[in-house]
Amino acid sequence: MKIPRRLRGYAYQTFYRLPGRVRRRIVRLIVPNFLVGAVTLITDSEAAAPGRLLLLRQPPGRVWGLPAGLLKRNEEPVEGAARELFEESGIRLDPAELVPATPNAIVHAERWVDVVFHGSVPAATTRLEWDGGEVLEARWFPVDALPPLTPNTESLLGVYGIGPAAAMDRTTAAGDGPA
Repeated sequence: MKIPRRLRGYAYQTFYRLPGRVRRRIVRLIVPNFLVGAVTLITDSEAAAPGRLLLLRQPPGRVWGLPAGLLKRNEEPVEGAARELFEESGIRLDPAELVPATPNAIVHAERWVDVVFHGSVPAATTRLEWDGGEVLEARWFPVDALPPLTPNTESLLGVYGIGPAAAMDRTTAAGDGPA
């Protein structure tokens, strides 16, 4: 819809005369809202290539996923990633020890964004702890022998060249897969 320039100018002038609180409320009604989560890809720093990845089994407990969760209000993504990692696995890393993955943000169709970070710890000396409610089990898995994954985890790992989704992308790119 094309709004005449003069009318658009009046609308902006009126808008900017409103109190800041009212302007912010109007913008929140018009602009799409997104849920923002933080995800950590935690690898075993002592494992031989291709490495091992920390995965969590959460209710209902049939498939595995990554340590992740929604950010709290005004929480920095890297702080949320460190908090969720500790809450779900017992691994305490300083936010400075988490490195932004490339790409750092994954935008999903359902209006949510995952901000992804990478970290590593020595699995042999790192104790995993979980509450049995939110997380049923935490384990290290060889990157080339991952268990059944949640669809979101499989998709996200595929972006980073890990797991079944990455293998399918490589096959399709090589021309061996379906057109």
